[in-house]
Amino acid sequence: MAKLQLAVVTAEGESFSGEVDTVVAPGGLGEFTVLPSHARMISTLAPGVLRFDQGGDSVSLAMSGGFLEVSDNRVTVLADAAEQDDAIDLERAEAALARAQERIASTESEVDLERAMASMRRARVRVNLGRRRRERGLS
Repeated sequence: MAKLQLAVVTAEGESFSGEVDTVVAPGGLGEFTVLPSHARMISTLAPGVLRFDQGGDSVSLAMSGGFLEVSDNRVTVLADAAEQDDAIDLERAEAALARAQERIASTESEVDLERAMASMRRARVRVNLGRRRRERGLS
């Protein structure tokens, strides 16, 4: 069966590079799946979970947004940040979520509110993914 070549790149460098079976991404207009021989496309990515299957294992990355390109069985993700579920410090993620919620409650300007809301969305993705991993008994 055909495979996809996935590369996840952040400002810090390459988070992941390898051959995968499928990719499920948090698109700007909703979640979508990329399979081998997928048509060329470019999409924005919303904060959410990027999942991919690799040799029978499912891997999840907390994404804070970015872009995804599909071309010739290559999937390239340019992300603001990407963190594998087993690297998430749940206590730190929960503290970031609490700080963002406090900022939302005390914000007076529209710009500050938008930034606080974006911080909350990113933190919520990390918290949810970290909790899911803990519930499965993997950390």
